[in-house]
Amino acid sequence: MSVRFEKQEPIGHIVLDRPPANTYDRPFLDELDAAIEEARRDDGVKAIVVRSANERFFSAGADISVFAKGNLDVQNAFVVCANDAMGKFESTPKVVVVAINGHCLGGGLEIALCCDFRIAAEGSYRIGLPEVTLGLLPGTGGTQRLPRLIGRQKALDLMLTGRTLTPPEALAAGIVDEVVPAAALLERAVTRPVRRTRSVASSRLRSRALGCVSTRA
Repeated sequence: MSVRFEKQEPIGHIVLDRPPANTYDRPFLDELDAAIEEARRDDGVKAIVVRSANERFFSAGADISVFAKGNLDVQNAFVVCANDAMGKFESTPKVVVVAINGHCLGGGLEIALCCDFRIAAEGSYRIGLPEVTLGLLPGTGGTQRLPRLIGRQKALDLMLTGRTLTPPEALAAGIVDEVVPAAALLERAVTRPVRRTRSVASSRLRSRALGCVSTRA
């Protein structure tokens, strides 16, 4: 199995595990879609962490063989499937955090851009959208989500040159929210949504309490 769902309440973990680089093909996307649905529907899961089982790669994006070997209909269906699966990260009401531990390139970054928070580990890996060097453009939302996140000019520069960034450079650009020691990555990814969930719950409780006071008054 290339993608699996692990439940460690109150966090649901979606784990990418397709060696050597977590590139995705159609079966991978089907499993990703199923894992997101399971996490979304489980009432015991309050937040979701997306992470990799691979020490060197978060994900290198789409399996290029799909575009090299498939006809136009196959390629279009693949892109639609990828967009449908990744879009579910955005539409879920639960907080989604991605833990980036290694190379996060192309469609791998597009997965990360769908999430609410991006936390990166320190390291010598790269983050970016280098598809243009292969004669392609980002096809899974990167052309929309990256400009919204970091601004049009910076996003265009990265997409049109294929330039990739180190984790500190990605932090400075606004692509990731934090860079932490590698040993602390998973803990940080888990604790951030827990605090966020508790904060939202506390705000709701305060709002309800104030509403009750107002009603009684």
